[in-house]
Amino acid sequence: MESLIVNETKSNLLKDLGLAENSYFSLLDKLAESDSRYLKDLRINTGNVLNSPNLSKKESYLLALSVAYNEKNVVLAACFEKLAEANGATVAEIAETAACTSLLNANNVFYRFRHYVEKESYNAMPAGIKMSVMGNPVLGKEFFELMSLVVSALNGCEMCVKSHEESVKNHGATESRIFDAIRLGSLLKSLSVIIK
Repeated sequence: MESLIVNETKSNLLKDLGLAENSYFSLLDKLAESDSRYLKDLRINTGNVLNSPNLSKKESYLLALSVAYNEKNVVLAACFEKLAEANGATVAEIAETAACTSLLNANNVFYRFRHYVEKESYNAMPAGIKMSVMGNPVLGKEFFELMSLVVSALNGCEMCVKSHEESVKNHGATESRIFDAIRLGSLLKSLSVIIK
């Protein structure tokens, strides 16, 4: 009976993501075969963060897409791209999600280095990183900053997290919206470990 419930949970998780119910993912199948209670947690957590009251469906899927891009998870990137499109995301918004994730990966490494080393000589040197995509984003300034915050949190850049958290609040985001976006990023990073 327990195995039946676990297999149904696995099938439902895959269906929620738009994947075929008979798809094979090594770690997901190991969880199902061992009757792991974590599989149920994974499905509930994924469903909860993708249905946040503080994010639209399109926003949730675009943030999920940025997590998949950041984690280099081609399976989830394809899933979330389709789900974002189905919920109104344009080609330009999806492309800008890729651009934002790519840019923040550069910024997170660069500013994390400056923060770790704490030398005024490095802080005085110009960054020399072109960031025109941040000026007038297709996604809108508030949501672009929110996505930048999520990617920065995933990559562990304290300076970028603090800067983008302040900026997104200055653009009108509530702390509840920010919290839900960060929770989405953290839980979909955990999903990315299991489905790849």
